[in-house]
Amino acid sequence: MATVTETPLIEALRKVPVFEDLTEDQLQWFASNAEDLHFAAGDVVVEGGAPAEVLIVVLAGEIQGKRPAGAGIYIVGAGSITGLLPYSRLTQFPTTIRATAPTRLASLHKSRFEEMFRRIPDIQPRLVGLLTDRVRESTRADQQMEKLAALGKLSAGLAHELNNPASAVRRSTAGLRDALANLREANFSLCREELSDEVLEHLSDIEKEVATEMTGSPVMDALDRSDREDHIAVWLERRGITRPWEFAPGLVEAEADDECLEKMSAQFPGKTLEFALRRMSATIEVEKTLRQIESSAARISDLVKAIKEYTYMDQSGDKEIDLHEGLENTLTMLHHDLKNGINVRRDYDRSLPKICAKGSDLNQVWTNLIDNATDALAEQAKAGRGQITLHTARDGGFALVDIIDNGPGIPPEVKGRIFDPFFTTKPVGEGMGLGLDTVYRIVRQHGGDIRVDSHPGETHFQVRLPIPRGE
Repeated sequence: MATVTETPLIEALRKVPVFEDLTEDQLQWFASNAEDLHFAAGDVVVEGGAPAEVLIVVLAGEIQGKRPAGAGIYIVGAGSITGLLPYSRLTQFPTTIRATAPTRLASLHKSRFEEMFRRIPDIQPRLVGLLTDRVRESTRADQQMEKLAALGKLSAGLAHELNNPASAVRRSTAGLRDALANLREANFSLCREELSDEVLEHLSDIEKEVATEMTGSPVMDALDRSDREDHIAVWLERRGITRPWEFAPGLVEAEADDECLEKMSAQFPGKTLEFALRRMSATIEVEKTLRQIESSAARISDLVKAIKEYTYMDQSGDKEIDLHEGLENTLTMLHHDLKNGINVRRDYDRSLPKICAKGSDLNQVWTNLIDNATDALAEQAKAGRGQITLHTARDGGFALVDIIDNGPGIPPEVKGRIFDPFFTTKPVGEGMGLGLDTVYRIVRQHGGDIRVDSHPGETHFQVRLPIPRGE
């Protein structure tokens, strides 16, 4: 083992804030009963899983280890105390701790704690204070990890939701380029035929009429569409049109009937009919593609709008909040998880007045409760029978938001603990038990309450939030 600059253990202890004002006799007792340890950089100080039986004072250097469940790095520098503290429930070290530099430690076994308290009465409240700080820091770290996990899940769903329309825009843009190329070619061919302005205007009128009819065209089933394409392809082939299958789908899309086709045949005799149909087909494809781009862009815009409203960007503090808008924005954010086998039923009382609240905090509440309901419906969703009902109503001076699912219910032995910090029924790594604790704290901070009523086939999470006086 390498050593750090050597000073008497008593002098090294005096530089630690917890020990700096102790008497010489008290320091001497601690130094005589503690083990003076030295480590080189990279040495293992404590193996993960080893019994937690010693209080560790870092006199020089630094030690660190990874927090459990990927919650970051645990670093302890010179002048700090770690390891087993009085009244701690720590039974074993959760992770391997290593020295990151030449390090000196003083290690006191727990069997000496009682005597330490008798000989150094002032040290007990100081160490208890350190334990409190450690619990508070650990809780903060766990809460942060819970938030990051929830954010990661939400982000993954949003990325999927945004990717679909974005990919559609990209595909449509490529299709639009081809359609415009076909349109230019068709126009060039028609120009060479030296058709009159009246004929070209008539073709333009037909194209406008077809584009208008496309707006409200009914959806055909696959069989009807196939039959119609075959019918048009035969009609085109009889009139000498080469590769009629290229025109048929577009003409079906535009619902060009036999009357329309006959008019074009009379107006454009011979080879000009093919050029006119080619231009009309390309025009239809351009129109259809533009509408696909418009629809996809609108979906992206709606998602961005929902994200902004969900997070209450550019807003802070309490605002007048429409509960239904918050619920709808949350459903938009969770759409990816909800669409597979889960039906969402809305039972809203739209007469509910707005309430004064922190909108982003309340959206955390709705997100946690709806996400938990989704998890509870895993089996029902596989069979396509999952249902979440969002019910709002006025309950005296409170606005009631009742989130109901038809899952298996919460066992009685679990129901009483679901709002406890760190309690979770999810597998290790899937939850830290802070979601419902966060929900409870947010609701209480808003002057409301949350209750749960559950039996197999129906679970209610009822949130009541105060309505402003006079409303």
